[in-house]
Amino acid sequence: MEPKNEAELAGIIAAAEGPLAIEGGGTRGVVVGGEVLSTSGLAGVELYEPGALTLVARAGTPVAKIEAVLAEHNQRMAFEPMDHRGLVGSSGTPTIGGVIAGNISGPRRVQVGAARDFLLGVRFVDGRGQVIRNGGRVMKNVTGYDLVKLLAGSWGTLGVLSEVALKVLPMAETQASVLVEVSDAGAAVGVMSRALGSPFEVSGAAFDPAASLVMLRVEGFEASVAYRLERLKDLLGDAGEVSFTETFEQSELLWRAVRDVDVFQGRAGDVWRLSVKPSQAPEVVARLEADGLLFDWGGGLIWVLMPEGVNFRQRAGGFAGHATLVRASEEVKARLGVFHPLPAPLQVISDGIRKRFDPRGILNAGLMQPGAGVAI
Repeated sequence: MEPKNEAELAGIIAAAEGPLAIEGGGTRGVVVGGEVLSTSGLAGVELYEPGALTLVARAGTPVAKIEAVLAEHNQRMAFEPMDHRGLVGSSGTPTIGGVIAGNISGPRRVQVGAARDFLLGVRFVDGRGQVIRNGGRVMKNVTGYDLVKLLAGSWGTLGVLSEVALKVLPMAETQASVLVEVSDAGAAVGVMSRALGSPFEVSGAAFDPAASLVMLRVEGFEASVAYRLERLKDLLGDAGEVSFTETFEQSELLWRAVRDVDVFQGRAGDVWRLSVKPSQAPEVVARLEADGLLFDWGGGLIWVLMPEGVNFRQRAGGFAGHATLVRASEEVKARLGVFHPLPAPLQVISDGIRKRFDPRGILNAGLMQPGAGVAI
């Protein structure tokens, strides 16, 4: 089913007699039971005000279309959403609704925040078929309950997005990256922490253990970038050999590869996404015996390539954070669960919220439950 407008979407959900599998562009590997309900027919930019830094688009609008519209006015979605296709082996076209439903955020999150932080308003259809609007189309409209933040990261289990309103930001004039050679994860986290804690406005902090390389991004006006690169070199020179990317394009490609986890593409194994305190990151990864690692967000996000079927959460032991299974076989997903189990009190709250928005349990049923046998 592919509704062409919000009214059709509401009618389909209201009349549904069984589970619905909500699909945007089909790029993030989501697999749930039920009749497929695609939002790709709800496409188009409805409002764009460059001077107000706001854009309103239907949920099925391709991300590439939005980026093209913004680029004409030298603006961008600053949270740089990841493209999962290479990592999970999917096809299709990424949509803005899928980005918001998954709260998909890239390396710049350490500086500007997550996708949900750029949401001004949403329109969505709940499990009863009711159209709900929350937030607004301008930055000063913040009255009422913040369902905007609640919908971001709910993966279509609370409602099906039909429209999103976003805050956008100007593009940087240029960017460059500082590259620091380090010996291990502990040293890398130390370097990234020092850089992020400095006054030099680092907008990306990643570590590739295979290359023994910390990567730090600096963006802005050309003179400012040049100054901050030198100051970071002075600050971090005692940690290891320091160099810079030579061109804007080289830096841009480097961070696109970090964003999309290029290092794991085409490699066999299960892919896990670990959110953890940066200070705990070296200790946790040391227990994993992983086939591959990539640190982002200063060590707060770790992409992990594991042998197929290994119980990552058990091997990682206790840590303050959560582990999500991003790529694996159906059997492994069913056995280990995709999303990290919630503490019992939080699970009760989560189930209660879901029941309020989807009392029949038909929207991406079981997707966020432990052991549901689904992929994200």
